[in-house]
Amino acid sequence: MKKMLSFEEAAKYASSIVGKEVTPSNINYLVQYGRIDRFSTGHGVFVDNEQLDAYYRSFVGKREIEWKMKLGEDINWALSFDNYSEAQTTKHVHRLHPYKGKYIPQLVEYFLDSHTDDFKTETYFSEGDIVLDPFCGSGTTLVQANELGMHAVGIDISLFNSQISNCKIQKYNIGVFEEKVKTITELLENYEKQLNVQPFEEELLQALYEFNSKYFPSPEFRKAVYNKQVNENSYALEKERAFLPVFNNIAAKYGVSLNVSDTSFIDKWYFDTARKEIYFVNSLISLIDDNPIKCILQIILSRTIRSCRATTHSDLATLIEPIYTTYYCTKHKKICKPLFSILKWWKTYSNDTINRVKQFSSIRTNTVQFCFTGDSATMNLDDKISLLGGNLSKQFNQNKISGIFCSPPYVGLIDYHEQHAYAYELFGFERKDSLEIGSMAKGRNRISVQKYIDDIASVLINCKRFLKPDHNVFIVANDKHNVYPTIAKKAGMQIIEQFKRPVLNRTEKDKNAYSEIIFRMKEKNNG
Repeated sequence: MKKMLSFEEAAKYASSIVGKEVTPSNINYLVQYGRIDRFSTGHGVFVDNEQLDAYYRSFVGKREIEWKMKLGEDINWALSFDNYSEAQTTKHVHRLHPYKGKYIPQLVEYFLDSHTDDFKTETYFSEGDIVLDPFCGSGTTLVQANELGMHAVGIDISLFNSQISNCKIQKYNIGVFEEKVKTITELLENYEKQLNVQPFEEELLQALYEFNSKYFPSPEFRKAVYNKQVNENSYALEKERAFLPVFNNIAAKYGVSLNVSDTSFIDKWYFDTARKEIYFVNSLISLIDDNPIKCILQIILSRTIRSCRATTHSDLATLIEPIYTTYYCTKHKKICKPLFSILKWWKTYSNDTINRVKQFSSIRTNTVQFCFTGDSATMNLDDKISLLGGNLSKQFNQNKISGIFCSPPYVGLIDYHEQHAYAYELFGFERKDSLEIGSMAKGRNRISVQKYIDDIASVLINCKRFLKPDHNVFIVANDKHNVYPTIAKKAGMQIIEQFKRPVLNRTEKDKNAYSEIIFRMKEKNNG
């Protein structure tokens, strides 16, 4: 029977259809993006239950079947973690900083914790063990090891990656942290006033609001695009050009410089006002003596400036070309503007970071984790861990490392230093791009693939020296080049099990069916 539902009622109804939580925000998304209609009355805003039912039943229950048809019946759907929301897969410190190529914490937890099921028939790690991640990245393994009461050691060739990881698992004096953030924020607010950014942005935003309300009404325009009732490209280009003189006049009125250059990354990707604010905040951070606080403030600033680059909203992860004017935004279906100030995002990410650190502080265990910067193929962990001392060093000397859980770089996919080029430049960190394994710059040809095999095998050979005899090694990989059987053999190991999982929650624009394999390896002829 046709029925009008409030967003709250619609969320409960949709939840009953899909078998997992649907929120009022999810319903609002469907309305805003023209998937279902909204109906306004004197009693509020409602949606039609029949439209809602038709939308959700169009794919619910089909996803697993469709993916198995594309990827094979051997995928383990339980490892899709389809029932977890984005808030759960990016919980507490896991979202301190954007990072390409990381796995979700639930995947790590699945293999590290003590549960068993039809697929995981035995326990591989126990409380108090040491776990090693020789491709530490943003530190997901380290954080989850802490949650589970395990020690963990990470290694990464990227200094900035190591800093992200160590900031996540660092203990902080929260009071001092909050005070430093408050002081920097107040100084930045005063500095922004001197740059005359706020009145400029206020007038520009008002002009954009009036223009977009007239030519890109929401959700009507979104719905027209969705139903192909308008030629989005030609219409958008026409209106983009129409607004440009308005933008230029407002900028001239407030004396806001639109000049940019390409002498450095920051010169190329930030407006003059934003650049000045970036350098101003960085100078304040550089004066801080408390190193943990200084490092986490650098992470906040890095996260902030990543969101303030002069690019379109849809290209933040890829950076195609700088955008120096207002533009039609394919993501928001209206004319948008680049950012001229970092203040808003600094405030947002400062508060978010403080809250996430507090959340993790409330659940963290009294175990030790640390990520060393260096080459996993040559690093001597005996020396490194002994320098840390404490419980980690004691456990290592007694029992060695219980095993590895990691996801090495894929062949020719990501340049890990380059994805944070702005941070390396701003903070003056040393880059070691040439030592990256499988970087995009090295390509995917036959020689590159063979070099990748040799490099990963070298890492495993080196790391085995620090593992206990009956260890387990877990490697998460999309092995489309079929290199891991060869890698295992070269490293003197054998693949004991393979767990194939569908990867559903990808941040990239490519949403095609995609899977990865978790290889479980052990020393050859051992187990």
